[in-house]
Amino acid sequence: MPQLLTAFSLHPKQPELFLGIDIGASAAKAVLLNGDRKVLSSYTGNSGVDFALAAEDARSKCLAAAGVADKAGFTVATGYGRRNAAFADETRTEISCHAKGGYFHYPRECTIVDIGGQDSKVIRLDAVGHPVSFKMNRKCAAGTGALLEEIAPRLSVSLEELEGLARRAQSEIELGSFCAVFTKTEILAKIAQGVKLQDLVKGAFGSIIKRVMEMDPLEGAIVMTGGVIAHNPYLGEMFEKKLGRPLFIPPAPQSAGALGAALFAAEITAIKRGLQR
Repeated sequence: MPQLLTAFSLHPKQPELFLGIDIGASAAKAVLLNGDRKVLSSYTGNSGVDFALAAEDARSKCLAAAGVADKAGFTVATGYGRRNAAFADETRTEISCHAKGGYFHYPRECTIVDIGGQDSKVIRLDAVGHPVSFKMNRKCAAGTGALLEEIAPRLSVSLEELEGLARRAQSEIELGSFCAVFTKTEILAKIAQGVKLQDLVKGAFGSIIKRVMEMDPLEGAIVMTGGVIAHNPYLGEMFEKKLGRPLFIPPAPQSAGALGAALFAAEITAIKRGLQR
């Protein structure tokens, strides 16, 4: 279900607006900032099969939530479908936007771990928020939300039920496959062996964590973003236990990329204004 959130009302004497659009493989996100970099509104909905339509929908609903009609101000798009947001003034990569969005809430040297619907990213930031290195998952989506989308129908449960099932697990079944499709086959074998449903779900959570931890050594402070952690906080708790230290999960972690895009819009505007003086 699309989620619409209005955080503040717009003051008539505050005309500066900065819109960030993040069109991911699974979800379309939008964040609108005012001139003080405060969130006016945000929107999350499904990307569907028409990224251009998803981008327009995210834009219009985010603006409507803030009560500003079509006055979007400067817009930056990011994500898998960023090129489909024809109305955007500029685009930025997912890496740079997730880095900026995560650093906004955690302004220090850290590692951003973003687990999305089709890919996962590990982004190392220096003390001023600049990405110094990054890794993305392999072509297979076993370490992403796609794994959960694959197994939920086979287990005859909804995606929303997975979190509660994992929390009730009494043990974690280890799943060894590196491919989401093969993991689904592996789960079928476990079902035939009589393994409990909740233990299988916790095993799937553990499999995602394992794949992400294999991408790059996770040193220092970890900031976790993305739709998977937004909808499955227990996966974050499991991650903390495996790492042996707490994670930082920002507000609205699924919108971190859209927030970063909106911050870029504000930054670009400030630079252009300076050049025009």
